[in-house]
Amino acid sequence: MFIMYSLDVVTPTILDLFGIKTESKNLAIVEIKEERIRLLEDKPVERMLLYSPDAMGEWLYQKYREEFLPVEDIAPVTLEVESMTPSVTPVCFASMFTGMKPKDHGIQRYEKPVLQVETVFDTLVKAGKRVAIVAVKDCSIDLIFRNREIDYYSEPYDKEVEDRVIELLKEDKYDLILAYNQSYDDTMHSSTPESPESIEAFREHIRTFSKLAAEFNNVNKERNRVLAFLPDHGTHIDPDTGKGTHGTELREDMEVRHFWGIYKGEKSNMPDL
Repeated sequence: MFIMYSLDVVTPTILDLFGIKTESKNLAIVEIKEERIRLLEDKPVERMLLYSPDAMGEWLYQKYREEFLPVEDIAPVTLEVESMTPSVTPVCFASMFTGMKPKDHGIQRYEKPVLQVETVFDTLVKAGKRVAIVAVKDCSIDLIFRNREIDYYSEPYDKEVEDRVIELLKEDKYDLILAYNQSYDDTMHSSTPESPESIEAFREHIRTFSKLAAEFNNVNKERNRVLAFLPDHGTHIDPDTGKGTHGTELREDMEVRHFWGIYKGEKSNMPDL
């Protein structure tokens, strides 16, 4: 039977992967849970890198499948996921990282207040995990998860986000890093979702994910770990302006593709001292 998950399943899935028990009624993604049990013998992961590119919808994946092959190679468990209504960035990421519907977490339109409800980051901190969010300054992810005992890195734009994440991975001190990029969303709003500039922007997101994944796997090769590629919503062309937009209940806005990769740590060949 086909199950269409929604964005709010990301939080319980993250917690299940880390082996953190909660009282939430939300269940982790079955396919991810089964993959963890199979690959890791039901053991938890130790490190996680989440990459969230803005506005890369399911239709983009279906139309440009070959472009996404590097993502599938890194994170081969793929799932079609339903976005939130309205399909705008702060609403979507609030649901993704609280495990709640918009009416429950409180962001129900395009605004960027600090969330007053429990987020996945709060739960991770309580469990002793070290968390960093790396995002473009003043974007939704940069603002709505503030006032928590986690580290925030606000960067000028996407390339600086990439550079910062590489730096943090080399420092090897965070259990979870969330990285956000936005150039595809910016470009499609100023042109169309398939303009040459927009196509190059989403290709750059894929290249960035590949670079970050390579560094993450190199640093954490002896640890059980997870990489995920988690966009928030899709896009369509506004018939009035002729430019890219989103926020509706159209399938083009509401359907996204998530990618998860679970890796088992390689045992060190170094003898115990």
